[in-house]
This record gives sequence, structure tokens and C-alpha cells, in this order.
Amino acid sequence: MVADFIAAHFGGEVRFVADVAGGQGLLARELTKRHGFEVEVIDPRPSKLAGVSRRPERFQAGMADYYDLVVGLHPDEATTEIVQAATCRPAVLVLCCNFWRPERLGQEALLRSIERFYATSGVASARHRLDFKGPKNVALVSRPGPHSLA
Repeated sequence: MVADFIAAHFGGEVRFVADVAGGQGLLARELTKRHGFEVEVIDPRPSKLAGVSRRPERFQAGMADYYDLVVGLHPDEATTEIVQAATCRPAVLVLCCNFWRPERLGQEALLRSIERFYATSGVASARHRLDFKGPKNVALVSRPGPHSLA
């Protein structure tokens, strides 16, 4: 479902995708095989999923320059770096936990806090509810600059 969402929003527009904290690479595999993106999982944790390109290291915002799109599907500790990377590259962020601010934030407050950062950093963003149950089904899509994301 997330791969289909990314393809619908960025297909034909981007080629190289960073799947940050992508674990075993299931999303990367779907994006590659079903949608034709070139995807690299950036995650220091080991994985044994064959056929998935990997960089076994922690993602840093400066790495975003190499990619056309940065994706974080429940990226935990990589959240801050993905949000900062959105100042120079389009990003899709689906949050699960608050690794953005030191204070305890619920899902809505967490999204609003990141959206405020984007607004003050010249990044356009829009929320999209993904078609699955649960409170953590909001994709925050962002692009640097004054683009319309409606």
C-alpha cells in the first residue's frame, strides 16, 4: 500500500529513492519490482533479504543529495535526519514514535511540530491518510520550496 502511494505521488518524477531505516527492505523491494524505482535501504541493522541494495549505516540528512526522494516508514531514531533532509529533497514520512522532540508528543502534536518546522524552513507539506487501520496511518509528504501539495 505504501509503495503504491509513493508510485502514485512520485512515479515518473523520481528515480533514486532512499528507504531510510528500511529494515529488511520489504518496501524497497516493492518499490523496485512493482514500480521500477531504484531504491537503497539505509539502515545500520543487518538484513538477509536478497536483491535489495543497502547502505549499512545511519542516515544523515547530508546523504539526501544523492537521492530524488527520501522515504521513512516508521523510521524511529532516523526521524530527525529525514525531516532535515526534506529541506533539500522531497520526502515521505510515516511516523510511529516520537523521536523528533525530547518532550512527549502524541501523534497529532508530533505531526504539527514537524509541519511547523517545515513551514519555517521553506518546505511545503501535506498530510495523506493511508488506507489502513490504526492511528499511525498518516503520510506526511514534503517538498522543498513553495510547491502545492494538495
